[in-house]
Amino acid sequence: MSPTDADTGRPPARILLPYPPARIGGLPPSPSSPGSAGSPELPVALWDGRGGEPSERLLREVEFLVIPYTYTSVAVPLLARMPRLRVVQSLSAGVDDLLPFLPDGVTLCNAKGVHDASTAELALTLVLSALRGLPGLVRAQDAEVWQDGFFPSLADRTVLVVGYGSIGAAVEERLVPFECEVLRVARSARPAPRGPVHALADLPALIPRADVVVLTVPLTAQTRGLVDAGFLAAMKDDALLVNVARGAVVDTDALLAELRSGRLGAALDVTDPEPLPAGHPLWHAPNTLITPHVGGNSSAFLPRALRLIRTQLERFLAGEPLENVVVAGSRQ
Repeated sequence: MSPTDADTGRPPARILLPYPPARIGGLPPSPSSPGSAGSPELPVALWDGRGGEPSERLLREVEFLVIPYTYTSVAVPLLARMPRLRVVQSLSAGVDDLLPFLPDGVTLCNAKGVHDASTAELALTLVLSALRGLPGLVRAQDAEVWQDGFFPSLADRTVLVVGYGSIGAAVEERLVPFECEVLRVARSARPAPRGPVHALADLPALIPRADVVVLTVPLTAQTRGLVDAGFLAAMKDDALLVNVARGAVVDTDALLAELRSGRLGAALDVTDPEPLPAGHPLWHAPNTLITPHVGGNSSAFLPRALRLIRTQLERFLAGEPLENVVVAGSRQ
């Protein structure tokens, strides 16, 4: 269905999806009364973020919006034009770019669990690639140079995971076979299956112990600029900073100073600013590996995203509590 099909005599669309209902196994029926067989499926329209905005009539009728992945900036201006909006489902794990624009009373859900495997795989890829010198070896291959060397191993190293949510736990699961020690930090202390999770307040004592620091925190007022000059100065000489969280968690100028000195290395899937503009000094900083925010961009994304959408619609239409609620709105 195109964005303007609501103007052709079809019933008003109350659900706006980026994928056809068949992709999620069909739209669940809305129960009409206890013991009934259910009413016909609620009207649905499609919008994938491309090819123009949905019609004004469609926007006026939407109650449940699934934002197309990577199109948050396109969707944000539409939110204020949806007077009946009750639920916004993001397909991103982080929703810091959505929160300031969420209308009053609207429920916001993130995609917790959708990106865990993909982002954790990339985090491990960045750790191993940076430690074993792959960026330099690839450049040597391009120049047809047989460049041998001696590189650090992940085995017997200590890895500090800062942000022990579902992605942080997935990172740890992939670190376990590599015979390294893992330290875990979250907003507050708690037990976990593989060992204690420390509170953010314990960071000053943990940072000097780590050979590798992996950032998986959400971007909040508390974590913005968390990795500042003091944090970096506390890291061991030759330690590696890996960021698969958000670029603004790290003070870019402070990181550049450490990279230029040669004391630390970095492997970054996210940067501040982002996208990293041409000519920015991070592009050519020593001991730095950069990937263009592709942590969630893998074949693991779509099947997990479709399952989440199906689950959330089932709950929404049945009047049950939604999963992954970041903001509980009064309209839901």
